[in-house]
Amino acid sequence: MDAEEAKEGLSTEQVARLRDLRSRLLHLHKSLLDMERQNFESKSGRVTPGELLQLVLNNPQFAWLRIITALVVEFDEVLNGEEPATAGDFEDLLSQARLLFTSPRNREFTINYQAAMQREPSVIMAHAAVMQLLRQDH
Repeated sequence: MDAEEAKEGLSTEQVARLRDLRSRLLHLHKSLLDMERQNFESKSGRVTPGELLQLVLNNPQFAWLRIITALVVEFDEVLNGEEPATAGDFEDLLSQARLLFTSPRNREFTINYQAAMQREPSVIMAHAAVMQLLRQDH
């Protein structure tokens, strides 16, 4: 993609693909959060939704999930931002998502994510749905 193409606005198909990928990332995040909540509650007892939010924001056990949260926020900023999204934004988001799930750049995330994939079928299914979109040609 040359510099001129990167500045062009997103096609309807690109917007739909980003929205679909965002939705799949949220589903994956929820599966991971549910699993981590169960792990926490098995040791510490039940938590309310408000307590869970505080755990997600402040507890080290949940810290590794924040990388997916941050990625979803980036999708939101591109899809709903004041500036029109560009093809460069589209490629950047896809690249970030691919790297998150295929590159061991964040050791804590990679270790926790691989462990989740080993023990939670819902995570495997949600991961497969995300990867299906990431493997599609542009």
